Amino acid sequence: MDQVSLVIILLAALLIPLIMAKFKINSLPTAVMEIIVGIVIGPSVFNFVNTSDLISQLSTIGVIVLLFLSGLEIDFSLFKKRRTALTPLEQKNAVNTPKYSPVRLSVYAYSTIIVLSLLLAAAFKVSGLFSDFWLAAILFGTISLGIVIAALKEQELLSKAFGQTILLISVFGELVPMMGLTLYASVYGSNSQSLWLLLLILAVAALLLLRFKPFFRFYQNINKSTTQLDIRLAFFLIVTMVTVAESVGAENILGAFVAGIVLKLLNPSETTRERLDAIGYGFFIPIFFITTGVDLNLRTLLTSGKTLLLIPLFFLAYMVAKIGGYWVLKLRFKQANALAGTALTATTMTMVLAVLRVAKSMKTITSDQSGAFLLAALLTCVISPLIFNKFYSAEKEDLVKTAVHFIGANLSTVPVAQQLRKGWYDVSMYTNHPENYQTYHAQVPVTLMENFTAQYLQDHGVFDTDILVLGHIDAERNYELAKAAKAYGVRRIIVRFEDRNVLNEHEDELRELGVEVYNTPEANITLLRALIESPSTLLLLNDTENSIYEVRVLNHLYTDVQIKNLQFAQDITISQVIRNRKLIAPNGNTTIMYGDRLIFTGNKQTAAQIRQALATAN
Repeated sequence: MDQVSLVIILLAALLIPLIMAKFKINSLPTAVMEIIVGIVIGPSVFNFVNTSDLISQLSTIGVIVLLFLSGLEIDFSLFKKRRTALTPLEQKNAVNTPKYSPVRLSVYAYSTIIVLSLLLAAAFKVSGLFSDFWLAAILFGTISLGIVIAALKEQELLSKAFGQTILLISVFGELVPMMGLTLYASVYGSNSQSLWLLLLILAVAALLLLRFKPFFRFYQNINKSTTQLDIRLAFFLIVTMVTVAESVGAENILGAFVAGIVLKLLNPSETTRERLDAIGYGFFIPIFFITTGVDLNLRTLLTSGKTLLLIPLFFLAYMVAKIGGYWVLKLRFKQANALAGTALTATTMTMVLAVLRVAKSMKTITSDQSGAFLLAALLTCVISPLIFNKFYSAEKEDLVKTAVHFIGANLSTVPVAQQLRKGWYDVSMYTNHPENYQTYHAQVPVTLMENFTAQYLQDHGVFDTDILVLGHIDAERNYELAKAAKAYGVRRIIVRFEDRNVLNEHEDELRELGVEVYNTPEANITLLRALIESPSTLLLLNDTENSIYEVRVLNHLYTDVQIKNLQFAQDITISQVIRNRKLIAPNGNTTIMYGDRLIFTGNKQTAAQIRQALATAN
């Protein structure tokens, strides 16, 4: 019987995304639909499935993996302080300069949630509806990080400022209640360990990070399909941290979350993260969400009058506790998105399940009260994503063009800048030669700089760009500026080296840093050879309807997909795939991987849209 129930759950997990795609159900995250389907196939409706020890164990592993992957989603670069003052360039464009970072907004927003949760808990205690003040405060302050991440991923928002803000609020909404639950169990529970032992979790996490950080690059170099060392390391971290957490009286999900943070700080490759996502979202996590719905026996819960009274009250409390975030989000984002983000942070389920499980084992909550909290949490999972999907629209800052800054205005760079300005690029040029400024400033936006030292350029915002092109004739200066820009955090750096001796000396170092280099004579030789070996190359270069494009694939919607199965396969021709600095001659069966650089040709109108879609990080 156990195996039959598991087969039904796995069949449901398989069919849910297929049915949602077939009927275009986009208003609810997949996780919410899995909970609803769990209710339908469980004792509440058809009673096809009953939870057994096997299913319960798989469900527990599911929530552990979910929290582990949640820790992996945190973008710690947001916490990196780059500059304290605005540059003159930013002062000039102060209207477009964000005054509030995602980190600051998330701290402010969750602070309001803590205050409102305490006030609501006090109101329930005074009214006599629920007497456990601390337990109620913990429950009202929870946010379902798993569902929030699913909703943000489906909207491709995790790489954007809005998505990172909501993600960080949700991280606080799991981490703070998690710590609160641990302290609650330690104070009021009979079998809990001393509070000081909780510090062992952080100590072990720090030890694991220090121990594995020097060797992680080595693991990646020797990793292969028959060893999968990165995946083995991930599960070692999970089991170790879960064991430590349970040993000191904390919850296993706290250990899993910390394990995810440790692995994130080890800087795993995108391939590693994709495989972990495949294991989690492909097997364990759907079992957890579906089992959650199966365990909600509505027939029993809805027969209690007190439960029926408490459900709408608890639902309102979950929503009201998050309402303060609306005014915080309005500080940076438009009103509709502030409402959408506030609604999404009101989603709660994962931590509610964990809190109620602990509270029931401590016998500090009744079955009626537990059922009311669960059903109210389920309502937030249904209603909040609907509100979010209804009101969210792209922020103005997400629609800005790709910024390209050229250092050096000359015959090699100015024509390129002129052509890029006609496309989806915001181009700025900088020169330290007054005569070059006089020659070119009427053709392209050129700024005359006093000097080209790294500190001067950094102070004046030149390094605040998506792409930096170092096109100065001085190769040594380009080398020094490339290193400084990389240390500052510029995503893409392209460097010109006319002196082959300087390039030979520094090429390996720059390529190791991810800096792209070029040499004009070699580029001309390559072009001439291509014309001789393939005469059609000249026709392609001169074609006014089609053009050559290069794009790095950052959109997970198009990874692990064969070229022949791409939805726009008929509109473009992919001629080269660059993977790990190696050229691959593609065919229809070639699978696109995350981080691949595609060189393709296509119609200038449609190809530009396809390029933007492939490069949109999610």
